[in-house]
Amino acid sequence: MNARLGSGLALAAAIAFASAFAATRRAHADDGAGDVAAANERCANRLAIAFVGKSAADAELTAADPKAALDGLLDSEDFRERFARFVNMKFNDAPGAKQLEDAPYWVARLVLAEDRPWSDMFLGKLRLVEIASQVAIREDAAGLGYFRGIDWYRRYEGNEENGIKLATAYRIMNNVVGLRLTATTAAPDADHGLAGRQAGGCKGCHFDGWFALDKVAAVLPKKGEAFDAYRGGPKEMLGGQQIANDVELVTALVASENFSVNACRLAFEFLNGREDNRCDGPVLDRCVDTFKAEKTITSALASIAREPGFCE
Repeated sequence: MNARLGSGLALAAAIAFASAFAATRRAHADDGAGDVAAANERCANRLAIAFVGKSAADAELTAADPKAALDGLLDSEDFRERFARFVNMKFNDAPGAKQLEDAPYWVARLVLAEDRPWSDMFLGKLRLVEIASQVAIREDAAGLGYFRGIDWYRRYEGNEENGIKLATAYRIMNNVVGLRLTATTAAPDADHGLAGRQAGGCKGCHFDGWFALDKVAAVLPKKGEAFDAYRGGPKEMLGGQQIANDVELVTALVASENFSVNACRLAFEFLNGREDNRCDGPVLDRCVDTFKAEKTITSALASIAREPGFCE
């Protein structure tokens, strides 16, 4: 009697243990599925907020692969507007007083809408015009991205006493390759002319660096002149290159490694809300490889967004 009772109790205990074990496994499986769903939802929102500035749609929140929505986000009007505004903010000191002073915004929208190479921002044969208060972009054989747009052209002429367009030279290099310089504060009686820029701490930025502002500005027309007014010969700049005019200048900048790096840095900052740092080097390296192969700014953005760590 006791033996049979013991066997029954052992069997009951085994059944109870098996049931409990199975329930635990089901619970763990449910927890795992819930974790994946929550992670996918977070990733969908991360992507949508980064690209279009708002939460993901319901279908995107429940998608098994949130990054499958990338192509749709990149092709959306919300993204084009958001990115063009970001570019305009980065490429200008402040919003323009007139529509055409915000030329980077308008050209960026065109480049995105027509899936053009990012280099068309700076080298495209384009002309911006205003018709009945509306901005239009026309094909123009004499165009140079937005750099020859008359309002942008006048906005960054600068105030150098002899009309040398140092401000234009800097702005072109800033926009194309990301050059950033900090102006020094000189004494009130300091010489701001050519002789002053050739002396002391000014010489490095104005004459010695690969970006030497006076050397670059030397092949640009002077303040108030037409964009094609310079008739001098080529001058050495950008690390030994012979450059004769603004077209050759921008072409050389776009051909440089710095152009691709700057495009990826721009994409990184747009998506992450911060500038890159040393730890982001591998992400940028992969972005640069992709950008060089595909040429579009959307390829740079997609490369960064597809990184495994983007949604973490």
